[in-house]
Amino acid sequence: MSEAVAPPVGRECAEVESLPLTGERTVPGIAQENYWFRRHEIVYARLLGHCAQARVLEAGSGEGYGADMIADVAASVIGLDYDLGAAQHVRAAYPRVEMIQGNLAQLPLVDGGVDVVVNFQVIEHLWDQAQFLRECLRVLRPGGRLLISTPNRITFSPGRDTPLNPFHTRELNADELSELLTEAGFRVQSMTGVHHGPALRALDEKWGGSFIDAQIQRALAGDPWPADLTADVAAVGIDDFDLRSADIDACLDLVAIAVKS
Repeated sequence: MSEAVAPPVGRECAEVESLPLTGERTVPGIAQENYWFRRHEIVYARLLGHCAQARVLEAGSGEGYGADMIADVAASVIGLDYDLGAAQHVRAAYPRVEMIQGNLAQLPLVDGGVDVVVNFQVIEHLWDQAQFLRECLRVLRPGGRLLISTPNRITFSPGRDTPLNPFHTRELNADELSELLTEAGFRVQSMTGVHHGPALRALDEKWGGSFIDAQIQRALAGDPWPADLTADVAAVGIDDFDLRSADIDACLDLVAIAVKS
């Protein structure tokens, strides 16, 4: 069993059994998963202000920790996920979230019913990305915002036409994401990217040029992790990542804010 790490600061969670780590979603509290969890968490933390006092839908809420973070500032939060087990987990673990099990290609909400749609690290899993974005536009009020993040295809699956991750259907670069959003009827307000900060760049050097590859290689091989690798991964925090607009093609994950006119 993996060593546990502390949950996110301010996280309110009932004492329920954790969701299994399948590779399709990230979950908090696992030392060897902590890099990926914090890489997701930084986007929630940095974009929370857009959810203040708003009616928010998190489309593809996964384990639910992000929807619970949003509940700290939002007027109300609806979580939506296709996976029944995830929906049941969120209902039990995060009572502040109104959880719905349903299809992201046909959002079970009325037209113009929410102020913000949050969709972090999900669109790359969807077969009909354009249909999903049209649904996001439909359920948003005029002037509402879509907050979206996704792995940058250029750095996540370099030199490939198909994603490395077997759970991904189509990965995007910045231009492709912007094009999808515009074609769905959104105006792209900003496009930024998640990058390694100084501490993580130092870990890249320590682990042969890529801290990410050091983790993936051992996970794929099923090899035991050295204690110092586990410790380095477990110590990663959101402040070890940068979120900026510069060098967008070199970023790890794309982060867009799009507005319904």
